[in-house]
Amino acid sequence: MFASSRPLAVLLLLTGCGATASMPTSGLPSLDRPTRLVLDNGMRVIIREHRASDVVALHLWVGVGGRDERPAELGFSHLVEHMLFKGTETRGPGFIDREVEAVGGRTNAGTSLDYTFYYILLPARQALRAIEVMADVAVNSAFDPKELERERQVVFEEVRLGEDNPRSSLFRQLYTHVFPGHPYGRPVLGDEAALKAATRETIRGYYRRHYAPENMVLVVIGAVNPTDVSAVVERTFARVPAAGYRRRPLPPPPSLPGVRRHVVSRNEKQAHLALGWSAPPLDHPDVFAVDLLASILGGSRSSRLNQALRERGRLVSSIRASYGALQGGGLVSVSAQLEPGDLGKVEEAILGEIRRIQTEGVTEVERRRAITAAESEHAFAIETAEGLAYAYGLAETVWRLEEELRYLEHLRSVTRAQIHEAARRYLPVDRYAVLAFTPPGGAR
Repeated sequence: MFASSRPLAVLLLLTGCGATASMPTSGLPSLDRPTRLVLDNGMRVIIREHRASDVVALHLWVGVGGRDERPAELGFSHLVEHMLFKGTETRGPGFIDREVEAVGGRTNAGTSLDYTFYYILLPARQALRAIEVMADVAVNSAFDPKELERERQVVFEEVRLGEDNPRSSLFRQLYTHVFPGHPYGRPVLGDEAALKAATRETIRGYYRRHYAPENMVLVVIGAVNPTDVSAVVERTFARVPAAGYRRRPLPPPPSLPGVRRHVVSRNEKQAHLALGWSAPPLDHPDVFAVDLLASILGGSRSSRLNQALRERGRLVSSIRASYGALQGGGLVSVSAQLEPGDLGKVEEAILGEIRRIQTEGVTEVERRRAITAAESEHAFAIETAEGLAYAYGLAETVWRLEEELRYLEHLRSVTRAQIHEAARRYLPVDRYAVLAFTPPGGAR
C-alpha cells in the first residue's frame, strides 16, 4: 500500500530551530525514535540517528503533485522535479556532479499525484554540506532555459516509454477510469500540449507557488549527530520566510454508477486486464482492513486469485491484487496477463472469488499470513537509512508520522470480521471499472 515502518515512538525535541515539542509516547531508547521538529516558518524536519552504515539519506518532500495542477499546468510538478538538480542562482548546471557524485553520493527524485520528493544519499561526513545544497535547491532553483528545454524533451521520452510498457500504461489509464473528471484521474507525466506551451516564467511561477516551507518536509536519517543537523537547518531552511501556503482541498472522489468498460487495441501478444474500485483514503480507519484484504485476494502466490486462476484454473500467466492509498482517495485493483480469448472467463472468475469472500469471509490462517507478509515487507523496506527516510517522509507529507510508526500495530489488530466487511463495502461486483488491452482483433 505505502511504505511503512515498524512501530516506533515519536519524540519531538525543543531545539534552536524554533520547534514545537511534546512528550514521548513510549519508553523506547532514544536512538529508536526519530526527532520531529516544526520550524517557525511551518517547515517540518525529521531526524534519526541510524548507524548501520556510514551513510546519510537526505530527503526533501513537497506536498505538490499531479492533483494540484490546473488544466494549463498538467505535468508541471514532474517537470519541476526534473529541473531542481539542474542549477540554482549560485550553483550552475553540473553542480550535482561536483558536490554529490564526486564524493560517492547519488541523487534521484520522484513525482506522484500527492507529492514530489528528492533525495541525496552520500557518505555521512558530507551530510551537513548536503543539507546546505538541498536548501539552495528547494528555494533558489534557476530554471536555466537551455536545461529546461533539454528536460522537456526527456519528459516527452518518458511519456513514450511509459506508453510502450503495457503494465504502466494499464495502471495509468485505470486511474483515469476509476476517477473520471477528478484530479486523481490525471496523468502525472502530464499533457503534451501543456508542457510544450510551458515557459520558464510559468514553470518557475508554479515552483514558487508550491515550494513554500509550510509545504515541505526535510528528512535526515543516518550516521549523524542530530544537534549538528539542527544547527545547519537553523541557518538554512529556518531562514526561509513563511509564505502563508494553504493547499487546495480535493473534491471527494466520484462514485462509479455501474460497470465502466474500456477495451484498447494494442500490438501485444497477450491481453492485459485490470479491474479497479474506489477505496478509502490514507486517514480512514478502514485502510488496514483493505490492505489485508488485497493481500489475501491477490498479494502472493498463495493468495486466492493466484491459486484459483493461475495454479488450478490455468487461466492467467500472472495475476495480482493491490491497494493504492492516496491522501484523498484510494484504488483497489486486480490486474492479470492472459490470452485474449479468456478475458470474459477471467473477469467472471475474479468476481467469483470476490463474491466468495463477501459471502464466507476469510480464514484465520489467511489473516495471519497476510500480516506476516506485511511485517516481512516492511522490515526489508526500512532496514536502510534510505528506506527509513522514504517511509518517514511519505507519512509526514500525506499522512501522519505518528500513524506510520504504529502501522504494523494497527494492522495486527484487524479482525476477520473487519476484512469481511471491507470486501462487502469496497468491492461491489456491480460498480467497478474494467480496462482491457488486447491484440488487434482480440477484444471480446
